[in-house]
Amino acid sequence: MDNYYLNNAVYLAEEVLKSLDNPPYDGQVDYGDRAEHCWNGDHTQPNAISRLRYHRYFIPKWTEEVQKRAPDGADLKGWRY
Repeated sequence: MDNYYLNNAVYLAEEVLKSLDNPPYDGQVDYGDRAEHCWNGDHTQPNAISRLRYHRYFIPKWTEEVQKRAPDGADLKGWRY
């Protein structure tokens, strides 16, 4: 229920992403029931609150991805406080 009627575009983009195979899509598309534009995937808070804390939501996902892709012997502790 995007304010700018982009919800159908998100469904189409998800279909394209799932059809990729070289390399295969390894992501996540999440929908908020009746959530407005710029919804960030936080099902626990209204968008007016959750949009103010994108960094708290996405940085843990980013650090997990960095750890999975890091080469052997990479310093994975020096940048974490």
